[in-house]
Amino acid sequence: MPELPEVETVRAQLEPKLVGRRLADVQIADHRLTRPHDPTVVAAELTGERVTALDRRGKYVVVRFKSGRVLLIHLRMTGQLLHVPAGLHDSAGLHDLAGLHDGSGSLPVDDPHRRAVVRLDDGSDVVYRDVRRFGTWLLIEPGEVDPYLAQRLGREPLAPAFTARRLGEALAGRKAPVKAAILDQRRLAGVGNIYADEALWRAQIHPQRPAGELTEAEIAALHRGIRAALRAGIARQGATLRDYRTPGGASGQMQHEFKVYGRTGEPCERCGSPIEKIRAAGRGTWYCPACQKLSS
Repeated sequence: MPELPEVETVRAQLEPKLVGRRLADVQIADHRLTRPHDPTVVAAELTGERVTALDRRGKYVVVRFKSGRVLLIHLRMTGQLLHVPAGLHDSAGLHDLAGLHDGSGSLPVDDPHRRAVVRLDDGSDVVYRDVRRFGTWLLIEPGEVDPYLAQRLGREPLAPAFTARRLGEALAGRKAPVKAAILDQRRLAGVGNIYADEALWRAQIHPQRPAGELTEAEIAALHRGIRAALRAGIARQGATLRDYRTPGGASGQMQHEFKVYGRTGEPCERCGSPIEKIRAAGRGTWYCPACQKLSS
């Protein structure tokens, strides 16, 4: 599932393509994308809107319109937002997007996983494709987006206001494993399985340590680890393990620099011990048993 670095990469690359543009035509082909709302109605309401800003909140892409309305896009597991420049449509079009999706370096024109297409007023397209169809588009009326997100998302881990003290407050009294605590989107927005493992390795904290038992020094180390792991992911345009692509169709590069995630049996870069895989917070979890001991 795309996490904060992947979603931020998508936002940053789409921002100059979208801001100031009018949605000249919107076609939504999958009813699951907008349910329970009729996709035809949603497409009609989006048509004509002008984009004033492209933000991110947690794992949501937040498209803000001049009307005050907001479109929340959640990519879930396999969603992709691709930008196709003007003149590359139809029979010639999407073949020119590199790196997609079947290993041939092209995206077929009759791609069965294309769920929506937005034609912009400069003639370019934003294509939404989703293999597993878990992604969502939600059009929200003016003034309603902030309460909606506040009910579902905690603090932004890269925001200046997210300090080690704030992290400690979010973890205080939690008996759950620390990995489960930092995966809880209501406490910390945008961190998923990959970057949780990477952050815990950087902080030298075992993923099954009870969150409320971390010392002040460990909380400070975890705060640094979360931010460092996320910033590394953004700098490398996210991680492509299977489906994730940038809006230009390229793969991310963070997967080549994982410290623990997916590296079962490989040596820890810090101490040389073999990386192990366990289950924590119901998820496959990678850690170094020598550097990240269960006891404090």
